[in-house]
Amino acid sequence: MKKLYINTGGFDAVFNNLKDSFGGDLLVTANEYKLTFKSRWATGSISGVRFEKEMTYLNFDLTFNQDVNLSIESNPFSPVFFVYCEKGNVVHSFGANGEIKSLKKQQSGIMSNSSSINSVLYFQSHQHIQFSLIGMPTIVESKEAGLDYASQVRKIFTHDSGNYIYIGAENQKIGEKFQELKTIPQQGTVRYLLMKSILREVLELEIAQHSYNYLSTFDPIVNFASKQIGEIKKLSHVKLTTIMAPALFFKRMVQSKALKEKYHIELEPFNQKLAS
Repeated sequence: MKKLYINTGGFDAVFNNLKDSFGGDLLVTANEYKLTFKSRWATGSISGVRFEKEMTYLNFDLTFNQDVNLSIESNPFSPVFFVYCEKGNVVHSFGANGEIKSLKKQQSGIMSNSSSINSVLYFQSHQHIQFSLIGMPTIVESKEAGLDYASQVRKIFTHDSGNYIYIGAENQKIGEKFQELKTIPQQGTVRYLLMKSILREVLELEIAQHSYNYLSTFDPIVNFASKQIGEIKKLSHVKLTTIMAPALFFKRMVQSKALKEKYHIELEPFNQKLAS
């Protein structure tokens, strides 16, 4: 079994650390990173986008030729991670001796770790693994625009123990959003803004599954989406109705009394499941 260790820090540091662990070639373009590797023990790619201090996105698409443990240091910004598994299984524990939790194909999960205990991911040999991860910091400076939203996320998805994990049911809507993310043809700033908009929609869907406070939680997101439309309109000649559709759709959903019927989501009372 191969054991790898990732120290958290800035996005550059994380990808350089991944490159040291996996080898391969690292391509950096503006805010996008892609590490491609092929060796005797691993084949695949890890890509990511950073959205300043607001949000980060990572996609893992790889196959190991031997069992691997990946130990990840806790992050000083106490981010909440929203994870979606597209292929294979994502197996996790807090510490080497913690309780094992498994995220299966088309399942989503939410995890936070502000303790000194590392998060550990386990990968089986010769199994194609593909999963996406959105990281949102919950500790931001008071003058930053994302403070209110970060505090809401922290309140819902963190616990005094420092460790929190929730494994949800299959969610087709979230899967569709990640597929949409892969089809964005634009480059540069327009691509960046569209990716941010889609990932925000994923967060809306994720949080909607786990909280009664749907309307109050998503006011900042609806305002954000409206602002993004203005920015995209200035930067692109892409047909406006095509860009506006996702944001307007979610705004109507927030205002609609028929939320449950349109989403096919049951908003159960929030119930935290803590790791051992």
